Order: sequence, then C-alpha cells, then structure tokens
Amino acid sequence: MSMTREDMLRELELLPVWKLRAEPMPAEKSEKTINLQTALVLAPRASIETMDWQALQACVKDCQACGLAKTRTQTVFGVGDENADWLIIGEAPGAEEDKRGEPFVGRAGKLLDNMLAAIELKRGENVYIANVLKCRPPENRDPHGEEVIQCDPYLKRQVELIKPKLIIALGKFAAQSLLNSDATVTSMRGKLHHYCGVPVIVTYHPAYLLRNLADKAKAWDDLCLAKSTMQSL
Repeated sequence: MSMTREDMLRELELLPVWKLRAEPMPAEKSEKTINLQTALVLAPRASIETMDWQALQACVKDCQACGLAKTRTQTVFGVGDENADWLIIGEAPGAEEDKRGEPFVGRAGKLLDNMLAAIELKRGENVYIANVLKCRPPENRDPHGEEVIQCDPYLKRQVELIKPKLIIALGKFAAQSLLNSDATVTSMRGKLHHYCGVPVIVTYHPAYLLRNLADKAKAWDDLCLAKSTMQSL
C-alpha cells in the first residue's frame, strides 16, 4: 500500500504543518504605524489645556511632536513672572538660546532689555518672555507651518496660565503665527490685535532692529502704543 506525502509526514511526527502567518501588506503596515504615531503624539496633547505650570514644562521638555525634537539641544519654555501683565512673544530660539534654554539672550536679548527699560519694565518683573516655537529650527531657518501648529497649544496654555493684560509680538513670524495672518509687520503695526482674547501690539524683532537701526524709532512708537494701551486697560 503506497503512502501519501501526508502519511509520511505523520509517521515522521512532522504534522501538523505550521504555516507562517501572512505579513501585512506594506500599505497596511504603513497605515498602522502612522495611526500609532498619531496616537502617541495626540494622547498627551489632549490634556494640555488642563495642565499646570509644572506639567506643561515637563510636556514641552519631552515633546516629540515634530522633527525639531531631533535637532534641538534643549527646549526653550520661557522665562519671567508667571503672573505678569506683560507677555513678550518672539519667533523661535536661536543658537545661544538653544544652548542656555532661555529666550532672548545675546545681542538681541540685550536690546530687548533696553526696549523694556524704555517703558519702565524689566525682565522677570511683571514681564514674561516666550517664543512661538519651543525648539530651535536648524541653522535658524524660518519656522515651518507644521511646527507652529504643533507648538500652538503650548503657547495658548501659557497665555491661559499667565493671564497677561497685553502681548507684544516681536517680528513677522511671531505676529503672523499669533494672528493667523500673512500680513507684514509694517501693515500690522500701530493697530490693536487680539490673541485668545488678549490685546496684541506688533513691533519689530530686536534682531531685525540690530540690522536696521533706522526702524528703532518706529519700534519706540510701538512701545509707546503698548504702554498707553496698558494704561487704558
């Protein structure tokens, strides 16, 4: 009596024959990976609006929401009086800020300090300083739209926790990001805008003023507008 292949395998105790489970199709694997990454990013971010200062700082420190997490030295959360009436918002950390973890240091930082002193303010005293982005873009390039979107919940929560009476937006990208506009600084100056219900005054970034000394007079006008606006609030 002839034996079939199955009979022979059974005699040799090689049955049942185990088959490898089919691998997911590339598209399926890619979709699952994307969904997992999205879940990992969105899970902690969903609770940002309820975080206190300590939790928010920890979340920013460990943030992996965009590609800047791979190139930064450290995040730059912000510095100053957490109950300040004045909130100063710039664009993004530069090289020195990335090293030290503090916004507006170096020449631009010194000029900002002088600008504040001109309207009788001082860093850390009724003033909080932050940036739209919490990580330095490589080579100090302009921020990308996706990076601004990922950082926006952090900035909004900072505003909610500080409860400032007035915001000064320094430079084009800070103003455009806060006000969701593509207008120029020139066209936004001299007007009262709002971000999350808080009045906003737009002026030039200190780094720009270091290269364009003639516009310092315009920046002084903006600071005077900010001061008069604060007094009227």
